[in-house]
Amino acid sequence: MMKTKKQIELDVDFIGNQEPLTEKEKQAISDYIRKNKRKRISKRRKKETTE
Repeated sequence: MMKTKKQIELDVDFIGNQEPLTEKEKQAISDYIRKNKRKRISKRRKKETTE
């Protein structure tokens, strides 16, 4: 059985202007993603140890 890639179409609304992000905005996004990733990894490890 061959796997096929699913194509996802996103319906996106833009909020604000279309100028490039500032360094402060880039850092804030990066920090959020890093924190979220740590939380997911921690949650996964906790789940694995309880099983």
